[in-house]
Amino acid sequence: SPCLHPDYIEAVLKWLLVSQMDLAAGIVAKTYAKSRAATVAIEALSFKRPVSVGDIVCIYCDLYQVGTTSMKIHVEVWSRKPEVSQREKVTEGIFVFVAIDEEGRAKAIES
Repeated sequence: SPCLHPDYIEAVLKWLLVSQMDLAAGIVAKTYAKSRAATVAIEALSFKRPVSVGDIVCIYCDLYQVGTTSMKIHVEVWSRKPEVSQREKVTEGIFVFVAIDEEGRAKAIES
């Protein structure tokens, strides 16, 4: 079996975590916009602590700004070891989405 460098494994775990954050924020954006939504930016993404394989991870989203076509969603990731009840914030960022129509063009968000 190939030997993987620990830095490579950590990079892959970070990529997977950001992917899950994007999916969670996308659910919030699509639900609010009542339409498809596309990620157009990730702002201020910060990794505070590493997440290990086997950790229990929770993702929390807060839609805090709505424009004509766009939405900003603050996403926090908290994790804990299975044998411990104390959790720690590990990552947070701001994801920007745009509501899109059937042709993939930006559309106004109906309130």
